[in-house]
Amino acid sequence: MPESPRPALVVALPGTGSDADFARRAFGPACAAVDLPFLAVEPDPRAVVESCRAALDTAARSGAVLAAGISLGAAIAVEWAAAHPDSVFGVIAALPAWTGSDARDCPAALSAAATAAALRADGLDAVLERMRADSPRWLAEALTRSWTAQWPHLPDALDEAASYPWPTPETLASLAVPTSVVSAVDDPVHPWHVGQEWTALIPHAELTRITLDALGADPAILGAHGLHHLLPRHAAQR
Repeated sequence: MPESPRPALVVALPGTGSDADFARRAFGPACAAVDLPFLAVEPDPRAVVESCRAALDTAARSGAVLAAGISLGAAIAVEWAAAHPDSVFGVIAALPAWTGSDARDCPAALSAAATAAALRADGLDAVLERMRADSPRWLAEALTRSWTAQWPHLPDALDEAASYPWPTPETLASLAVPTSVVSAVDDPVHPWHVGQEWTALIPHAELTRITLDALGADPAILGAHGLHHLLPRHAAQR
């Protein structure tokens, strides 16, 4: 485990179809409050996972990385951290959606695949209109911005997310660094029980419960809760 009491850089990874702006709003304020260097990654919709991994690899050249991710970003952060134990300070895993590489029944994967198919069939404008009608205002605004920016590559990006193998129990159990899991008790796409599973499997993990209303009112609660648990736990284990 890295010996520094603080990470050299916090790298924030957004979720499926999301963008650096939301990752910045989720984790940036908490990092600024304790003067931590911070980078929100803008995924390449033509190579979502690889672009996120590349950002983490580049950041690690400067020292131990705190990998913070939301949904798909949390899965990428966990798997990268497990594979790079000498380069990682800790992990914030917000809104995990699944445990295990077989994600055929994962709500987040099913939603991504269905949205990709709808986009190819009906086009961006029609899908945005339906999404805005069915989503909370804060989520509709965030996805309208990110989906528009990622078009026309968005369907491929969503298909990549739908087929991504989520961390297995073995991968989670191998994660040796302090980890903060933040999960919503009322999110059907990122079920509460998955956050509980991840926390039980990761050796040095703590779980914080939030609600979707609280997240919508202030996305910065993800970073606030994550850092609140992570920094003291890391210091205590040194």
